[in-house]
Amino acid sequence: MFVMIADVKLKDGAEDDFKTWFSESNKVLSKFPGFVSRRFLKSPDGSCRIIVEHESKETFVKMHQSPEHEKLHPKGHSFMSEDPTRKTYTVVAE
Repeated sequence: MFVMIADVKLKDGAEDDFKTWFSESNKVLSKFPGFVSRRFLKSPDGSCRIIVEHESKETFVKMHQSPEHEKLHPKGHSFMSEDPTRKTYTVVAE
């Protein structure tokens, strides 16, 4: 399994609109082959994180490079105060 974790910083007052966009965009992205899950997390200290799980790096990249993702991506970023910090992982044990 392939996992991407992104730390995101939202603009003041943008959280509700971002959550709505996130849920709507999941309806599109979840249809891609290899998609496992995509979640938006918020910690008690207010920091936010997105976790995306895919069957493989290849299926993640294919989704990420799709016209559907290209259409959704700019709107998601419009709610952020800065670019997200991303890290990718491969699950090596369960």
